[in-house]
Amino acid sequence: MTQISHLRRGSGSPIVLVHGLGSRRQVFAPIVELLAEQHEVVAIDLPGFGDSPALDAVRPGPRGYAAWLTQWLADNDIRRPHVAGSSMGGGIALELGRAGVASGVTAFSPVGFYGPVGRRWTQGLLTSMRAAARVAGPTLDRLVGHPAGRAVLLSSMFGHPVRVDPDAARTDLAGLAGATSFAAARDDFGNYVLDPGDDPGSLAEIPVTIAWGTRDIVLVHRTQSARARVVLPFARHVDLPGCGHLPFSDDPATCARLVLEGTS
Repeated sequence: MTQISHLRRGSGSPIVLVHGLGSRRQVFAPIVELLAEQHEVVAIDLPGFGDSPALDAVRPGPRGYAAWLTQWLADNDIRRPHVAGSSMGGGIALELGRAGVASGVTAFSPVGFYGPVGRRWTQGLLTSMRAAARVAGPTLDRLVGHPAGRAVLLSSMFGHPVRVDPDAARTDLAGLAGATSFAAARDDFGNYVLDPGDDPGSLAEIPVTIAWGTRDIVLVHRTQSARARVVLPFARHVDLPGCGHLPFSDDPATCARLVLEGTS
């Protein structure tokens, strides 16, 4: 059996953490221990990201990864978890909620609420960041060691980039550069758009929280959070003031609280 890189901490009812495009499970490091005080926490590297190899049978993208993760959770005896996802992981979490796999969902800046222009902006920005990470290499490593360097390099992802741990930033950039399923998952965004007329499935029957950083410029807060409110009117919608696309180091206490509230 292919070894999928993942972390398990704590005990109790399960919370599964799912990262976004070009990311890896370590993006949730600022909140893992806060969640593990009350729950078993499972953070996973999706196939083709982090330390997990790509799998030929898995179609990268929100729906393909949701289908794969459904089976992986069953194989690992993880039943009816609360699923918290970031960006692409937020779309995966919503799909697991729709299918009745998740007992609750917390989605941080989830994909699927863009129009054609917004989608192309997201794809282009992440592609540019990946290209820079692959080309610059050691130069980026040195720059993120300085607060001014982090302020410049990480401002598109974090509301407070200087707060990001330098070693965590290096790990994130290395993961972005090395993600073998990046292109396929990025291109699949064109097949994943959520509309008001879509069948919500079991989403309407479980706790759903959509949280969006007000400084998110990857999946732009102003337009896409508004669309999410229209598509998912039954969900709890929360703005995260001052937070960026990846809010976990910007405001770990609030991010953890939102997830924990969704498990109640």
